[in-house]
Amino acid sequence: MERKAVRVLIEGIVQGVFFRAYTQKAAFEHDVKGWVRNLPDGRVEAFFEGEKDSVERMIAWCHRGSPASRVDNVVVEEVPCEGKYTDFKIVY
Repeated sequence: MERKAVRVLIEGIVQGVFFRAYTQKAAFEHDVKGWVRNLPDGRVEAFFEGEKDSVERMIAWCHRGSPASRVDNVVVEEVPCEGKYTDFKIVY
């Protein structure tokens, strides 16, 4: 059971299109912990932690995004697992 954690930056039309809410829903479906938030520059940032396959599915989801979004670029940085999250939250 290999665990993985990543920090993801998503660029495009990703604010004002329910991107965070859909990300949270997908994270619950894939049993991924962490958070998602809007950044002042128009990007969305997320932290995903969980089983490696589940995290990989969340990264793939980010490339598609919510129905009304347009994802232009996804930057993924692998980071150390923190193990401190018990759910997935939208951070404001």
